[in-house]
Amino acid sequence: MADESPLIRSLRAAVAAAPGDVPLRLHFAELLLAEGRNDEAVAEAAVALQHAPGDADARALMVRAMGMPAAPAPELPVAPAPEVPVVSAPEVPVAPVREEPAQPPAVPSFDWDAAEQQVQDLVGPRFLDDPQADGAGGPAGDAAAWDVDAPGAVRLADVGGMDEVKERLEAAFLAPLRNPELRRLYGKSLRGGLLLYGPPGCGKTFVARAVAGELGANFLTVSLSDVLDMWIGASEKNIHDIFETARRQAPCVVFLDELDALGAKRSRTHHSGLRNVVNQLLTELDGIASGAGNEGVFVLAATNVPWDVDIALRRPGRLDRTLLVLPPDAAAREAILRYHLRERPIEAVDLGRLVKATEDFSGADLAHVCETAAEAALLDSARTGSVRLITTKDLLGAARQIKPSTEPWFAAARNVAMFANEGGLYDDLLAHLKRKRKL
Repeated sequence: MADESPLIRSLRAAVAAAPGDVPLRLHFAELLLAEGRNDEAVAEAAVALQHAPGDADARALMVRAMGMPAAPAPELPVAPAPEVPVVSAPEVPVAPVREEPAQPPAVPSFDWDAAEQQVQDLVGPRFLDDPQADGAGGPAGDAAAWDVDAPGAVRLADVGGMDEVKERLEAAFLAPLRNPELRRLYGKSLRGGLLLYGPPGCGKTFVARAVAGELGANFLTVSLSDVLDMWIGASEKNIHDIFETARRQAPCVVFLDELDALGAKRSRTHHSGLRNVVNQLLTELDGIASGAGNEGVFVLAATNVPWDVDIALRRPGRLDRTLLVLPPDAAAREAILRYHLRERPIEAVDLGRLVKATEDFSGADLAHVCETAAEAALLDSARTGSVRLITTKDLLGAARQIKPSTEPWFAAARNVAMFANEGGLYDDLLAHLKRKRKL
């Protein structure tokens, strides 16, 4: 503070440099109290009590700073002094004995709980009581730190349209789980991996959550920021901890978001740390690191650019099934539009015309259409001073303004489907492009 004396400033700096020096802090609090800065003295005394809870000087200072009367010391009976012989000694001046005033009546003991309530806003806790906390200077990596969502209420029935996607998911995951006798008969394991790919904003993450809901399984989302760490070896340990958590929480769906960033082609990766992350991910997908394997662990991954994913991740036994998630069809677009218009003031909206006008729009594009139409109606209402409802005209006008965000993706995917379709990996994409006459 600008009006502080040099002594106060010096002591404040000294206390900051040695926060555990209780006598120094109490001396600083005494000076603050002498200058009438009681609140600051209370705060310093409270910190001193955190370091030394039984310190009598700190408690006495707290009492004085808060304006509470000090409890008198109990009177002790004094025995008469025995007579002793007089010896020669230097005379010591004795102060005259003053008559003590009558003792005030005894006051109740100091209420420390009330004092703590008064100062808790001034001084916060210095440490968190977490015995599992990692020491400073090292990576965190506790497997219990990964958040696992409980089975959600989202089901495949909540996904509008996408019948082909639902059929593939039924064959890969759901039918074996619902028919344990047939699963044992055909030797079908309760493990597997599925790669969802397609244009951005078309519901890959939503489909993954719906699969977890259908399975009644826990859901664990993993992205690049959850894995990468500055410490050598910590990124690989994070991958291992994630899969160990999923094995303990089985049945569990592990959702690897943006797989092209997490499992990029090692031949194009110049940093050894990222290559090691891919190697560790391959090991965990095989279940080698765990004696129990990955039984009950379902791995779903999503990417917009599957051609940038390391080919080893897509071999049989890992992410061996690939599913193209296309822009929503007519039924899905109607469901999405109804969802985004459900709480908006609309009037006689012709969903049939709007669905036809939004072909090839992604789910995110459809949400943007509804938002843009609402902005137009709001602006008109503000200009005219009369509230009006959102109409079909507003929605169609917004659809004309917005270009489908899927077009650039299909333009890039077209070359891959035509010239890099080794092993028929992109046959479903090629068939879609032919149906749309984009080849």
